[in-house]
Amino acid sequence: MAFISFLGRVLFASVFILSAYQEFNEFGVDGGPAAKSLRPKFDTFTSRVHSQVGFQLPEIDIKVLIAGAIALKGVGGLLFIFGSSFGAVLLLLHQLIATPIRYDFYNFDNEDKEFAQLFIKFTQNMALFGALLFFIGMKNSIPRRQPKKAPKTKTY
Repeated sequence: MAFISFLGRVLFASVFILSAYQEFNEFGVDGGPAAKSLRPKFDTFTSRVHSQVGFQLPEIDIKVLIAGAIALKGVGGLLFIFGSSFGAVLLLLHQLIATPIRYDFYNFDNEDKEFAQLFIKFTQNMALFGALLFFIGMKNSIPRRQPKKAPKTKTY
């Protein structure tokens, strides 16, 4: 059972690790294709937050955002493979930040082709988010093993 659990964690984390590896290889001096595709979505997201909430998000360099995503996915994925709750929290943090920015279905009309594609990707990432929450919940619900206490010797 322990091997199956390990294999499941490896397969789950491979999504994040392979994505981080690809983005790292394409990063270059300008952040690579990830930065080019993320810039307009991030600008739209910040303007939407400002118009809806009235809170102005600070100016963030897209290269730093991409580098942070690479670090969260890479380190979080490796730690998750070895059963670390901290690794799962890092992956949760990545999902929490990246999903609503990358898959902005809420900026499109229901009839648009982009709406359906983005909504499907958004719900898939929410499923990953749920799986990470489940892992953390299960990890914290399992009682830690207590060392066996030596039996008390009776004295007469």
